Formats: sequence, C-alpha cells, structure tokens
Amino acid sequence: MRALKVLVIGMGVLIVAASVTLVVMIVQRAGKAIPATPAGPVAEMSLGQPAGTRIGGIAAGAEGRVAVWVQRADGDRLVILDTRSGRVAGEIRVGE
Repeated sequence: MRALKVLVIGMGVLIVAASVTLVVMIVQRAGKAIPATPAGPVAEMSLGQPAGTRIGGIAAGAEGRVAVWVQRADGDRLVILDTRSGRVAGEIRVGE
C-alpha cells in the first residue's frame, strides 16, 4: 500500500511539472516576434484628383484592385486602383 501512495504522489508531481513546462514554453514562443516577410517594392500611387478631394471610403477588390470612394465638389466618384502597377484603372461617377 505504501508503494502505491509513493507512485501516485510521484505521478502527480510529474503532471504538475509537465504542466508548468508547457505553460513556460507557450509563453516563450508567444513572446517571440514573427519575422516580417518583405512585400516587395512599394509602388507609389496617385489618385490624380483635384485639391479639396476627400476620401470617403476604401474597399479591397479582386485581382489586386482597390476601390476608393472620393468626394469632390463636382460629385462623388469611385476610383479603381490597380495595386500591382500603382495606376488608376478606372473612374466611375456616382449620383449623376
């Protein structure tokens, strides 16, 4: 009976030690910074809009395109940007 008690206490200590080790490893790995992968060269983009234009919203689209809602004095527009080339792919007048 005494051997059984010693065995149970020993296994309990092993379980506690393993749990502490697991928590320490998780904390250490969570603290490490994930290396940033370079995204490649950054293209300069210009909307080509007149002064006083405000950006009302931005939405990501398919195939590397971004739609930018611009608010101008002569009416709102959606400017479609091609993020790969950095150029304006198109412009849609809204509310006319």
